[in-house]
Amino acid sequence: MPTARGMGDLTQISDGDLRQSGPTALRMLVGAHLRQLRESRKITREAAGYVIRSSHSKISRLECGRTSFKLRDVADLLTLYGVDETERQTVLIMAKQANAPGWWQDYRDVLPDWFDAYLGLEQDAAVIRTYEVQYIPGLLQTEDYARAVIADGHENASAEQIERRVAVRMRRQRILLPPTSRKLWVVMDEAALRRQVGSSATMRAQIEHLREMAVLRHVTIQVLPFSSGSRVGGIGPVTILRFAQAELDDVVYLEQLASAQYLSKESDVRPYRHLLNQLGVHAQSAAKSRTILRQIISTL
Repeated sequence: MPTARGMGDLTQISDGDLRQSGPTALRMLVGAHLRQLRESRKITREAAGYVIRSSHSKISRLECGRTSFKLRDVADLLTLYGVDETERQTVLIMAKQANAPGWWQDYRDVLPDWFDAYLGLEQDAAVIRTYEVQYIPGLLQTEDYARAVIADGHENASAEQIERRVAVRMRRQRILLPPTSRKLWVVMDEAALRRQVGSSATMRAQIEHLREMAVLRHVTIQVLPFSSGSRVGGIGPVTILRFAQAELDDVVYLEQLASAQYLSKESDVRPYRHLLNQLGVHAQSAAKSRTILRQIISTL
């Protein structure tokens, strides 16, 4: 399964590995493997689509892990590709597990369709790197801060809808609870720390929460101070998600006003990876950033 990060053999994945991989990662793994099988047999997407009574665009979505699997379709493709029985059973088991609904399905009434994919990626990522300009990243927000941000951004939403959105944000943060091997690395513009959201008490509690999170071994927080000038940055929020499975490419997530962009081609990801590396160089160290947080708290 060639990708930018290596190759993999699905038959070598253990039951434990299957349990540890969430549905989104499994869907991406199965899709990438189906693509490798098709290309190694020199079968076109059009021919594969015909076999499953669909189109080449459906094959593209399946191979990119952007849609759930019909087990009949996967079985028919495996027959077309002539895989052996051991590999066939492994792929079908993974495809079945990849169809498991995520916890966020219960909140579809308040979540935009374009955010659904991100929640799955975030849930399965081993490393989350993010740069935030305006607000504290969602994974590090307190409940009151999140409520204030969400209320500002959804002026016409009912109180119940706002609380459901807050519940989603708080539920997302469970991925950082111990024991976890997941790493979170955040670079925040100083403006995100200085801009008041909600009351003064809300801001003080939020900055104190950041200081507490910053001492955790799996969380790194760096502040990009005003004094850094415009040598780096100049763009909106960026998140890069990396997965434990070497077969899976990094994914760049760029959130926009009413949509989002997902990039996974290495040529598209590389500039953003370089950007975050540069931000890490120009931002204050984790230790100095904790000092900045303490200084800000003293002014609130």
